[in-house]
Amino acid sequence: MLVSEEACVPAVPGATMPQELQQTDFQLVRVKSTWCRIKKGEALSNDEDEITLSEAKIGECISKGGISWIIEAPIYFCYKVVETYNILEPSNTTLLWGHITDPQQIELTTASKRKLRRFIVIDEVVDKLYGSKVREYFEENNVQHKILSLPTTEETKSMDLVLNILHEVQNFSLDRRTEPIIAIGGGVCLDIVGLAASLYRRRTPYIRVPTTLLSYVDASVGAKNGVNFLQCKNKLGGYTPPVASFLDRSFIQSIPRRHISNGLGEILKMALMKHKGLFDLLKNHGKYLLDTKFQSCNGFADHRDAALQTTRIAIETMLEELAPNLWEDDLDRLVDFGHLISPELEMRVLPSLMHGEAVNVDMAFMTYVAHARGLLDAEEKEQILQCMRGLELPVWHSGCSWALIQRALRERLKHSGGQLRMPLPTGLGVAEIFNDTSEETLERAYELWVRDCKTVLEEELQAQGDGPAPSLTCLPL
Repeated sequence: MLVSEEACVPAVPGATMPQELQQTDFQLVRVKSTWCRIKKGEALSNDEDEITLSEAKIGECISKGGISWIIEAPIYFCYKVVETYNILEPSNTTLLWGHITDPQQIELTTASKRKLRRFIVIDEVVDKLYGSKVREYFEENNVQHKILSLPTTEETKSMDLVLNILHEVQNFSLDRRTEPIIAIGGGVCLDIVGLAASLYRRRTPYIRVPTTLLSYVDASVGAKNGVNFLQCKNKLGGYTPPVASFLDRSFIQSIPRRHISNGLGEILKMALMKHKGLFDLLKNHGKYLLDTKFQSCNGFADHRDAALQTTRIAIETMLEELAPNLWEDDLDRLVDFGHLISPELEMRVLPSLMHGEAVNVDMAFMTYVAHARGLLDAEEKEQILQCMRGLELPVWHSGCSWALIQRALRERLKHSGGQLRMPLPTGLGVAEIFNDTSEETLERAYELWVRDCKTVLEEELQAQGDGPAPSLTCLPL
């Protein structure tokens, strides 16, 4: 993109428009070890072996008022999302070499006599389940390693924990380019380690190994990292993708059933936004997926397997939305469905709701908003709610008051450039983003939502007779 004349216009309030502009666009080339600029279109030296042409450009604007430079420097990232199985088997070298994309680099690294070194951060719950296998893996492969086991929860997701990691990384003395930090755990662990790696020496490579369904389909495939701050979810963070994410569904068999439902909330988000086939998979096989904990009963490579199909479609649809907009330059994002109210709700009621549960409460309310706007008919609305119930997800929470929704949407306006940018389903598996939903429509949807939820609750209580009443705070209606 060439620098436009508009880019040269003074941005300072009160500054006068220059009478004459002299504008020149430059390319950047490296000759041997030195970068220099040449005018766009100017011929390069014949000695091409000594020259590197950059995609970066500099535009120079000269006027009577002075000179200004406009720098265009594209940032390139390449990262891998890799399905694997039994990643902790010592014979599986994915954790050692799987992040390297250049075959020649793999040959050089494996041929080197230098001992491999790895710094691993593992969630303390995962450490109790798999810590011995992690240690055995690196010992069997003769890797010098340090394992840091930490409590990584929403309550501990803070800069204090990031600094704790950085102190240990500094003591281990990592090579900033060839020794990636490895994070093994759920989404909170991956977020915290990602932020720490992005800060250490301004960017140290890191690897994500998700151990929950939620992190498998969500946190592991994008670029974002962050921590909570001032009781606000992910208020501090950045966009630095890992060099690789290694996805092993065998970890998911060890997590509780509620955690499976938690991950299904994020999968359902992608189904409602853009994939009717995925919605049908969840609707028809949700109980099976919960019962089998996403383990493939017919073998890992069986493409007809519901678990494999579900996770692959969820990841592919997520990557389709994230890859063209990795740094969120465009704030209109379908993947924000379920994330307008849930950040406020989740932090407000900690630890009552898990992330995917809070997202689903948000999505349930927004389904009513879509219905109130005439985007969904009654049958489509009911199909969505029935699917949520089948996945054992809450469709309402007592903490999600009208006042909280108003507060959350005010925060959304600040976060999204003064517009709500509200993703809403316009059918099953299709969606659009809206900025014109009135407060009257929102309040009408809220009243209907609460009324329906209470009706279902009363019916369930009557069906139970005189037995103990279910909890009102997090009821999967």
